[in-house]
Amino acid sequence: MSVQSEAIPQLTAVTTRKYRTLWGDVWVKFRKHRLAMIGLTILTIIILGVLIGPFIYAEDPEYIDFAVANLAPNAEHPFGTDNLGRDQLARNLTGGRISIAVGITAMLISMTVGSLVGSLAGYYPKLDGPLMRFTDMMLALPILPLLLVIILLFRDSLRTVFGPETGIFLLIVFVIGILNWMPTSRVVRASVLSIKEKEFVEAAVSIGTQQHIVLAKHVFPNVLSPIIVAATLSVASAILTESALSFLGLGFPSDVPTWGRLLFDGKDFLTFTPWVVIWPGLFISLVVLGINFMGDGLRDALDPRLRDR
Repeated sequence: MSVQSEAIPQLTAVTTRKYRTLWGDVWVKFRKHRLAMIGLTILTIIILGVLIGPFIYAEDPEYIDFAVANLAPNAEHPFGTDNLGRDQLARNLTGGRISIAVGITAMLISMTVGSLVGSLAGYYPKLDGPLMRFTDMMLALPILPLLLVIILLFRDSLRTVFGPETGIFLLIVFVIGILNWMPTSRVVRASVLSIKEKEFVEAAVSIGTQQHIVLAKHVFPNVLSPIIVAATLSVASAILTESALSFLGLGFPSDVPTWGRLLFDGKDFLTFTPWVVIWPGLFISLVVLGINFMGDGLRDALDPRLRDR
């Protein structure tokens, strides 16, 4: 009886053990990465701030009041005002929405194109050579000069068709996304070349499963890990690129206060009102730093060689 009574709690413990999943293990590992959690916290605070902040701090970012121009940060205007008396907190909150939206949308475009090209090149040998040579050609192009030329050529026509704000948004996210898919395609191709030699893929092929179904249902889900890591870093790259374009005066129009545009507008008043440049620069730095920390944590959590360390 004593042996049976001792076995019952052990059996109960086994049956009540929590079921483990791959993504559950990834989350546990990710939580142990201190810098990744710091980055996630910073990014969550900033995203919630730019999404909810304008409803709480209901100042008009475009309201001009020369009576309060060039004010330092104070109780009424926590981030100060610019040379036209516009509230900088309201402008930074509004600009954050646009900058983060540009980063996420451009990331989705680049991840879609890069994943498609990499998957096709890695799985179909006949497509490998042409697609990779096309990728090499795209990598050889100077990105920033090409961005400037494309925006100068198509900016006015898109503004006429879609409006000044929507037109330049579509142009910038498309150009940034379509010119940043190449590193992702190489990473996905390498992963697909490894995965397609696994036993479960060979078993699916041996029973007569069509090639595109094998690629979509068996190969591609197993290369999501490097795609997720590349996606986080791609958001940071897109935000920096948009900020550089706006800083050069080729991004959004002056009445659309993205973080890069705020830097461009405040550079001439840097010695008089430095807070006009400090706040958008700080937000860009924090977002990029937080995303990079999260990318490091995801890479460690998704790497099976590091997961058990």
